[in-house]
Amino acid sequence: MASTPLPPKENALFKRILKCYEQKQYKNGLKFCKQILGNPKFSEHGETLAMKGLTLNCLGRKEEAYEYVRRGLRNDLKSHVCWHVFGLLQRSDKKYDEAIKCYRNALKWDKDNLQILRDLSLLQIQMRDLEGYRDTRLQLLQLRPAQRASWIGYAIAYHLLKDYDMALKILEEFRKTQAVKTVEYEHSELLLYMTMIMKEAGMEEQALKHLETYDKQICDVLEVQENKGDLLLKLGKNEESEAIYRELLRRNPENRKYYEGIEAANPPKSVEERLDLYVKTAAMFPRCQSALRLPLDFTTGETFERMADQYMRKALKKGVPPLFNNLRALYQDKDKVAIIERLMLGYQDSLKTSEKFNPNDEGEAQPPTAYLWVLYYLAQHYDHMGDTTKALEYIDSAIEHTPTLIELFVAKARIYKHAGDIEEAARWMDEAQSRDTADRYINSKCGKYMLRAGKVKEAEEMCSKFTREDGEVLEVLNEMQCFWFLQESACAFHKMGKYGEALRECHKINRHFQEIVEDQFDFHTYCMRKMTLRAYISLLRLEDIIRKHPFYFKAAKLALETYIHLVDHPLTDEDKAKDLELENLSPKELKKLRSKQRRAAKKAAILEEKKHQQEMQQQKGKRKDPDTEQDGPKEDDLVPEKLAKVSGSHIGTMSMSMSAESTAPAGNQ
Repeated sequence: MASTPLPPKENALFKRILKCYEQKQYKNGLKFCKQILGNPKFSEHGETLAMKGLTLNCLGRKEEAYEYVRRGLRNDLKSHVCWHVFGLLQRSDKKYDEAIKCYRNALKWDKDNLQILRDLSLLQIQMRDLEGYRDTRLQLLQLRPAQRASWIGYAIAYHLLKDYDMALKILEEFRKTQAVKTVEYEHSELLLYMTMIMKEAGMEEQALKHLETYDKQICDVLEVQENKGDLLLKLGKNEESEAIYRELLRRNPENRKYYEGIEAANPPKSVEERLDLYVKTAAMFPRCQSALRLPLDFTTGETFERMADQYMRKALKKGVPPLFNNLRALYQDKDKVAIIERLMLGYQDSLKTSEKFNPNDEGEAQPPTAYLWVLYYLAQHYDHMGDTTKALEYIDSAIEHTPTLIELFVAKARIYKHAGDIEEAARWMDEAQSRDTADRYINSKCGKYMLRAGKVKEAEEMCSKFTREDGEVLEVLNEMQCFWFLQESACAFHKMGKYGEALRECHKINRHFQEIVEDQFDFHTYCMRKMTLRAYISLLRLEDIIRKHPFYFKAAKLALETYIHLVDHPLTDEDKAKDLELENLSPKELKKLRSKQRRAAKKAAILEEKKHQQEMQQQKGKRKDPDTEQDGPKEDDLVPEKLAKVSGSHIGTMSMSMSAESTAPAGNQ
């Protein structure tokens, strides 16, 4: 059935409805819909009904929206507007597969509609339907060959499909149409994107020639030089590559990659020859840390001892708290650990007696803080080695020496944590936090230790010092996507046997990762418009593996373990066990307890009903706001009691939520 075409007056009103929707003037849009639908001749006009449904959806009235859109579609199945609107409605509910079907139906009746094609391409790249995305981008290119985004989108489709030759041909044709008189950022990014494709295709010679031809038009000089060094190295032109890497090293002597590039271009024949590069760099740049630290990875014996002595003395004299973290990678070698321990113990004895690292050293005495940092390092050293007694002795000596240094209390808390005494660890971390309440890092660490000690309320109060005053702590931390807090809370609740609360935190983490996947929509068009193409490709590849992130993996693992436990040991069985414990009570005491439990349950039910009514009133109030736009479906409340009452179907739903459904937009995992 097809709608009756609108006469000029009603057609003008319909155009105003579209304009109101674009400008988010939803109340006005509904008024114009009423004017058209109020006419008995057009009361069943399909496209107007569909637009009214779309407007209602933006006001949060989803059920009415679906009713009007379906009614409009029934009245005009051949209208591309109705199908497009239905697709937009499905997309707002994150039903992307259904939305794509609607867009394809819309294109049957208006195959050259640019807006529908653009919306379809967004969903296709979001769902990683790369073949479909390529075809849609080709249609857009044929319809709008003068637009830059049409060429770029088509080339990106071939790049993602790993058809590098075709992607380069498209970009080269597009580049020829561009008249570049001066260095422009957007053109520069295009040239670097072409280089990226050539490198991935293994076309090193073409990539090098491309860079040499257009290097004057590229803004990012550092990126050009790094690419040239890498390409020359792969092509076997070691001398030219070494020259570039040495120039880059003079620019930034702290970059480890440049040292590796020089060594790969001119492989040293011995450890002494390899060490020569770092010695010369250290002499040229006295403040360079990498030139002193990197040789410790490959030197051994006396050479290692001499280099380690030089590096550690400099750090201890200056007072570098993360010295142990810088050297921790060396602890895989027992010989190096023994040398470091011997040197540190020698520093301790010598500084205590002569205030020098070595009694035979000439010059002025070392500052008193040098001895303090030696004690601090030795405490961490013995903690890493598993000798808790010695670690505590050294950290206590350090605290006695300087009781105002916060790092010492943090280290003591960490020692207790490694020893398994999390209660004492939380107490010492709280002591560290009390000495500097303005330090957010210490505050977060203290909250984390409290959660591991099972002190959930105390952790919330601790973290509340750095959250907004106008909101609840848990809500603010959830809005901020504070993953570490959610994860630690889930683990804490799980250990306490509060499985519903633990599942609630896991579901929050799952929702945040789903939001990260959904946020791609903001960049599909933006990156092509701004020509940040390399960053865009990196974003797509990151999203493809986003659920390999440790936070997501740990949350999913904990949720599955919790559900399995609840299936094997349902809460009802635990309640029965509790009832058995009450058998020791007298009948009078038992009756009194049961009565008290019923009153408490009744009171809780009344409070729950009041809360539900308040929420309904708030939702009604929100409907009156014309600027309130519903971006997606309303998510279910995460009620711990409901989450803990699991069934077979519930487990299946959870599995879909935390694996198959959420990985679909992100491609192969």
